[in-house]
Amino acid sequence: MRGVLWSCVVFLLALAPLAARAEGRLVDFEVASRRFDGAKVGISPIRKVVAYLPDGYEAGSLRYPVLYFLPNLFDGHRALFDRDGAKAVLDRAIADGTVPPLILVSADFSTPAGSSFYATSPVTGDWTGFLSKDLVAAVDGRFRTLPVPASRGLLGDRMGGYGAIRTAMVAPGVFSSVYALHPVGTGVGLQTMHSRPNFERLAAARSLDDLGDDGFSRVFLGMYQAFLPNPDKPPFYADLPASGRGESLATDPVLTGKLQNAFLLDRLLPAHATDLKSLRGLMFDWGRFDGNADHVVANRAFAGLLEEFGVPNEAEEYRGWWGERHWTPGGRVEARALPFFGRTLAFD
Repeated sequence: MRGVLWSCVVFLLALAPLAARAEGRLVDFEVASRRFDGAKVGISPIRKVVAYLPDGYEAGSLRYPVLYFLPNLFDGHRALFDRDGAKAVLDRAIADGTVPPLILVSADFSTPAGSSFYATSPVTGDWTGFLSKDLVAAVDGRFRTLPVPASRGLLGDRMGGYGAIRTAMVAPGVFSSVYALHPVGTGVGLQTMHSRPNFERLAAARSLDDLGDDGFSRVFLGMYQAFLPNPDKPPFYADLPASGRGESLATDPVLTGKLQNAFLLDRLLPAHATDLKSLRGLMFDWGRFDGNADHVVANRAFAGLLEEFGVPNEAEEYRGWWGERHWTPGGRVEARALPFFGRTLAFD
């Protein structure tokens, strides 16, 4: 009988840590912004936002650093929670001491074509200002944050990784730490950007519906609206840097140069290297087996270019690919990004 009782005690003790596992909660809210007044493609001024609040937030008076998450192309602002299980990862990482308690915020940065590219354009609106000013002010006003740059971080996934680095460049002094997961747009790789969109279809289209399920054409249309805007050219209000297709492809070198200089991070770096030097931490990574070798080659080169300009950074190539999820147990966010922010953000 004693043996049976002891077995029950051991079993209950084993369950106790699971039962006591602390859990944060999610809060959905909206932020109204005037940054999109006059946008030619009709951007809603009401942006949806979700925030993760760590366990103990309601019961205490502690102030927390804020990590702003920038999603990938076509991912909604809640995808990291609804699809990828980010809440469980954050709960576990905080409970295990991987990172001290923090707030994580994810907002809707989408446009009708798909992505804002986290840029400012007369066609799609001032997304840089929305992120660095309106969203930050709304979060600091709503939650118990540490409202200083040293306690704000940017975490982005793929195109969101691009947006994280870009925002640190063009809106300095707001965020102090940046981690980009497999960023795109860091520089020119092996294939030209003209190899992906269907310029004949883009030129003939009179609405987004005419592009159907042509994902590449939608992605690049969003890019052109952000970086080659033309408010006097309906229906998409953007210039196309090429025409035709295949052997008949004709490239406009002036527009192509304008696009590269406005979009690619390596082109922006010379003017903004000093801003990146002021960060408390900069880290990015990429999967070696990305099916688009462009991304691998460009990220390798960008890491070297950062060194040339004297920008401290951590860059890592790992055994991974383009489409893998990073919010998995033991994945890149838990194993790399959260410990990085634990080291670089200022906590109360």
